[in-house]
Formats: sequence, C-alpha cells, structure tokens
Amino acid sequence: MLYLIYLVASFLVALLGKNRKFGFWGYFFGSLLLTPIIGLLLVLGADKRKPVENPKS
Repeated sequence: MLYLIYLVASFLVALLGKNRKFGFWGYFFGSLLLTPIIGLLLVLGADKRKPVENPKS
C-alpha cells in the first residue's frame, strides 16, 4: 500500500511539472528516484517551458 501511495505522489508531481523544463517524464522519474517531496521542490524551482516559435508563420 505504501508503494502505491509513493507512485501516486510521484505521478501527481509529474502532472504539476508537465509544462516545466524537464516535462512529465523527467519529473516522474526524478520523483521516483529521489522522493516525491524533493520532486515537488524541483518542480517549484524550475522555469516554465518556453513556447516553440514556428519560423514559417
């Protein structure tokens, strides 16, 4: 049961980080390897992703 809570917490951190620098998978695996609390601190400290400009427009 504790592993399931850990996995869900890591998933929630990854959802918060999906528009950040490392994206969903980066924060998900970071939270799994470290802890969800440290992953959350990484998300809060990261810059938002810059939108990609289309040079053809």
